[in-house]
Amino acid sequence: MTKRLDRILKILSDQHKVTVIELAEDLQVSPATVRQDLTILEQEGLLVRNHGGAELRESDDLAHRMAINYEDKLKIARAAVDLVVEGETIFVESGSANAIFVKELTAAKRVTVITSNAFIARKVDPARGGSVILIGGVFQNESESIVGNMAKANIDLVNFNRAFLGVDGYTAETGFTGRDMMRAEIVAYIASKAREVFVLTDSSKFGQIHLSRCCRLEDVHKIITDSHLSENYRTELGEKVELILV
Repeated sequence: MTKRLDRILKILSDQHKVTVIELAEDLQVSPATVRQDLTILEQEGLLVRNHGGAELRESDDLAHRMAINYEDKLKIARAAVDLVVEGETIFVESGSANAIFVKELTAAKRVTVITSNAFIARKVDPARGGSVILIGGVFQNESESIVGNMAKANIDLVNFNRAFLGVDGYTAETGFTGRDMMRAEIVAYIASKAREVFVLTDSSKFGQIHLSRCCRLEDVHKIITDSHLSENYRTELGEKVELILV
C-alpha cells in the first residue's frame, strides 16, 4: 500500500468522514487521483464511498477496525512478520492488526495459517504458495469469527507452536479482555494450546476493560504494539513479557 493510501486511512481514522476535495488539498493531487485511491481502498473493504467523499464503516467488523490507527497497525504487522520462519505453521486468531499481519506475512513468506476467523482466512495471499486452514464451528456474522465447542474440537485436531492473538483491552487487574464472551473463550483455548503466544494490538487498547477475560499476562510471551504506549504500561509489561514497540 502506498504512502498516499496510508495517509488517507490516517485522515479517516482521525475524522471518520472526509471529502474528495479535502483529500486532494491535503495530498496535493488531483480529485481524479483521490477518487482512484478511494476506489482501491473501498475494494479492500477499508472504507465506504459516499457522495463527494468517503467514510469509515459504522460497525464492529474487521474491515472497519483495520482502518482505525492503520499506520500503527501496519508497523505492528510488519514487526510480527519478521518473527515468522519461512514454511512455519502458525495460528492467527482474530483482530484488525492480525488481519493486516496475515496479508503482509503471506505476501512475503510461504507459511500455513490456521485461523478461527473467515475474514483473516481471505487475507492469505496464495501467490507464494501459502495455505490456510479455517476451523469449523459456530459462525459469528459481523466479526466472522468461529466459536463454540465445535471450534475447540477442531483446534484439537491441528498442531501449531505459536499463536497470534487479538484483544480488545488490557489492565493489570483484568488481564487481556474481549468484547464477546464466546470469542474470548476461544482465545483462551488457543493460548492454552500454543507453546508461544503473541498479542498484536495498538496501544489504544491498554487501559480498556471489556466483558470477558481472554487470557492473563502470564499466558503471553510477546506483545507487539506501537510506541504511543504509556511509560507506566511499558514498565509493567516489560517486567513480565517481551515487549516489542514499533
